[in-house]
Amino acid sequence: MEPKVDKILVPIDFSENSKNAIKYAVAYAEKFKAEIVFVYVIEPVIYPSDFGLGQVPINRMDMEIHSKAEDELKKIIETHLPKGIKGTHCVRTGKPFLEIINCAKENKSDLIILSTHGHSGIEHILFGSTAEKVVRKSPIPVLTIRDTNTKFILP
Repeated sequence: MEPKVDKILVPIDFSENSKNAIKYAVAYAEKFKAEIVFVYVIEPVIYPSDFGLGQVPINRMDMEIHSKAEDELKKIIETHLPKGIKGTHCVRTGKPFLEIINCAKENKSDLIILSTHGHSGIEHILFGSTAEKVVRKSPIPVLTIRDTNTKFILP
């Protein structure tokens, strides 16, 4: 029995590395006639207040980032998706791994395809890995893409 894949979620951070996941998503979308949903997550920026009011989020900057991310996601859909593959997008704010998983649930995605930056050593200890957290916590299958030179054979 062949798996059913109607919707593929692709997290994007606009790095070249994250864009590598697009070609895999397109291959799966073509095979399964699936829709691709791109998601970008803004990590909220919070600055300490000098007035004893606690931390203050900078909403205007977040709104500008949100608008720019929307524009970039639309460009990705226009330039990277062949005709016949439906693409949508969403921009979210929060912890990246949580927002990716929540977006997958809300969109009823069947598969997440994301790239991993391959941090190791001290970088991994300090920053952790969004991809690793998504793999561990996701209720649906996750395909991680690390290297662009890997030969990929679709099932």
